[in-house]
Amino acid sequence: MPDETLHLPLIQSVLEREKDTPGALLPILHAIQEGAGYIPDVAIPEIAHALNLSLAEVRGVISFYHDFRTTPPARHTLRLCRAESCQSMGAERLAAQLREQLDLDDHGTSADGQISLRPVYCLGACACSPALELDGRLHARLTPERLSALVKGCLEDGSC
Repeated sequence: MPDETLHLPLIQSVLEREKDTPGALLPILHAIQEGAGYIPDVAIPEIAHALNLSLAEVRGVISFYHDFRTTPPARHTLRLCRAESCQSMGAERLAAQLREQLDLDDHGTSADGQISLRPVYCLGACACSPALELDGRLHARLTPERLSALVKGCLEDGSC
C-alpha cells in the first residue's frame, strides 16, 4: 500500500481552493481522485474538518457514488457494457469469461492489480454489440476469442 501521506499537499490544495464553494464535497472528492487516482483514507478526516462534516457523512458520499475509488486504481480498467443490446449479443457470457479468467467479481481487480472490471450500462455502441471499453478505448463486436486476446495482452506485456 502506498504512503497516503504523500497526498496531503494535494488534499490541502484542493481544500483551500474549494472549501468555501457551495456544495463543495463532490467537487473536492472529484479533484482529489483526479489528482491521486483515488480517495486516500487520510483525506477523509481532512475533508470532514474543512467542511464541518462528520467522517460518516464523507464516507457515506464516497460509498454512495460508484465512480469514487478508495484504493489505488488498477493499471488497466475494463468496462463491459451490460445494457440490453449487449446482453442480447452475449455480454453475460463475456462477463463470465472475464470473471473466470481474472478470478474476480464484476467490480473487482485482479490479484496482481493489473486489470479492474467495471460493468456499465451503455457505451453507446449498441449497433456493434457486445462492446467494452479498455483504458478509454472502445472495442466492439467482441467475441470470446478477441476478449481473451485483449486480456492476455494486458496481462503479459501491457499492450491493451
